[in-house]
This record gives sequence, structure tokens and C-alpha cells, in this order.
Amino acid sequence: MATHPISLTINGKAQKGEVESRKLLVHYLRDDLGLTGTHIGCETTQCGACTVMLNGNAVKSCTIFAVQADGAEVMTIEGVAKDGVLHPIQEGFWEEHGLQCGFCTPGMIIASLDLLQRNPTPDEHEIRHALHGNICRCTGYQHIVKSIQYAANKMQGAAAD
Repeated sequence: MATHPISLTINGKAQKGEVESRKLLVHYLRDDLGLTGTHIGCETTQCGACTVMLNGNAVKSCTIFAVQADGAEVMTIEGVAKDGVLHPIQEGFWEEHGLQCGFCTPGMIIASLDLLQRNPTPDEHEIRHALHGNICRCTGYQHIVKSIQYAANKMQGAAAD
């Protein structure tokens, strides 16, 4: 099978590679780059475990070919913390017990980041609606919602400083 050159910025670092046209972005991230925080759950866009930011928008990387991301900026869960300091969303998941097994957590955090970029003060209904494409089989979502509310409050407090 023929390969295609691609060039992306992933978590702030330029990356170049050769990929088959049928290789999914999730497999490129995990298999070629070793960024295993992006999980493979269903490969049909149902669970959201593979959610990443692509050019500033949350997308499910199991339904995007790596060649489609050529020239794009991608942020995975590995790029959320800066200089070893947890992002308020990550801190919220820790403080509010928003994770159990952790399988859905990277996708939930990326989806939450997308939400808070668009709506810095979401109410509970808006949070639940924003997460409708991300499945958690452990928590029942209440602590995930609280985690995002924690992050929104912390980020608003930081903005006021």
C-alpha cells in the first residue's frame, strides 16, 4: 500500500511521518508516536475515548484519517498539562473524583476543554449535553460534571486575577 507524507504539530511539537492512506489518526498517535493516552474504545465514534483537539476543536480521532490531519495542530491528553502542572480540568477530575477506571478520562478531559473554551461558565445541563458523545461505564457522570464545574470555577477565578 502506498504511503503519504504528513506533517503535523502535536502537543506543540512538529512531527513528520509517512502513513498509509487508510491509517486512522488514533492509530498514528498511538502506534507511530507512542501517545497512548488517546484510547481506542469503539472505533465507531460512539464512546469518545479517542477524543483529541484538532485545530482547536474536539474530534474523535477514530474517524479521521491521519492524512486528513496533514498540516493540522493536534492536542492529545499528553499536551494538556503544562510544565508538569495539571490543567484545572485535570485537577478537577482529581479533586472531584471524576474518574474511576480512567479509560474514558482522556476523552472526557479533551471534550471538557473544548466545552470550556466555547462556554467558560456552563451549567449542569450544558455540561451533560457537551459530554453526550463520551461514554463512561463506571461513574454515572455526577462526579464528572462536578469536575468540570470545579475547572470552570477555577478558570474563572484565574481570569479574574
